[in-house]
Amino acid sequence: MDWKQTLLEGVAIPAHPLALTADRKLDERRQRGLTRYYLAAGAGGVAVGVHTTQFAIHDANVGLYRPVLELAREEWRARGAIGIAGIVGDTGQAVSEAEYAAGLGYHSGLVSLAALSGRDEDALIEHVSQVSRAIPVFGFYLQPAVGGRVLSHAFWRRFLEIENVVAIKIAPFNRYQTLDVVRALALSGRQNDIALYTGNDDNIVLDLLTAFEVEGRTIRIRGGLLGHWSVWTKSSVRLLAESHDLARQDAPIPAKWLARAQQVTDANAAFFDAANGFRGCIAGLHEVLRRQGLLAGTWCWDPHEQLSPGQAEEIDRVYRQYPEWNDDVFVAEHRDEWLRP
Repeated sequence: MDWKQTLLEGVAIPAHPLALTADRKLDERRQRGLTRYYLAAGAGGVAVGVHTTQFAIHDANVGLYRPVLELAREEWRARGAIGIAGIVGDTGQAVSEAEYAAGLGYHSGLVSLAALSGRDEDALIEHVSQVSRAIPVFGFYLQPAVGGRVLSHAFWRRFLEIENVVAIKIAPFNRYQTLDVVRALALSGRQNDIALYTGNDDNIVLDLLTAFEVEGRTIRIRGGLLGHWSVWTKSSVRLLAESHDLARQDAPIPAKWLARAQQVTDANAAFFDAANGFRGCIAGLHEVLRRQGLLAGTWCWDPHEQLSPGQAEEIDRVYRQYPEWNDDVFVAEHRDEWLRP
């Protein structure tokens, strides 16, 4: 598999949740089952050890980073998919994680800069450069509401000069900052070897539909690396494929896509608990997977991470309003197969 070309063409990459038992131990059977679900649904890869997997697993005292990456690796490698490993921490930890992930065969590392929040942009570039010597880098523009920071257009221009950068996940939930990254890629001249992926959960569909015109160059966001796509995944894969068809046709976008865009954002608001500052974002995804029988409960590593008051009712509402987006029938048909030991 030419994984870099596949990444450039654009695939759906769910941000992989963490399956725990009621006593907060790794549920290996359900962890494997989730990976099997995503790949059977048509995802082109999985991102493991990222925000949706819960950053606590990177703590050496928790000890879950390595086993979680190993379990997923066995599944995605057998199916010829792309493996993305979450990379966090200061430079020493980040390089160590990158080396470990690369040793397992992971194709790229999604590099979080949250641990360097007090450092200037020169330090961030040096950090990413060092990580890139261990593994191809998938950049990550994370929204400030969940631990990210605002990064300048100049930062992204310099970031794109790092040779071993292969993609950027754009997730600031901000159109101005999204455009900073798009414009930086256009001006870098590297649009043929670096892929843009949406992480803007409030604008998934419009990100995928938009042809960004920058100084005579057309830039497209090719795929998504999204926690949102860890639920109702088969429908998300279909959405991405249809958006690619529209792009190839280069025809006017049907009005129904504007309605779809708002439906997906509305569903995301329920799953991610936007009404409460995203406090229930991971538990909300777990709740959908619990209803489908893929998870046994909504337990997070931190017992305080739970559904917010009224969030379950919001999930009920989007199930009622948008029945065409769930993939419950598909999951019910194959769940026992995916959950086999």
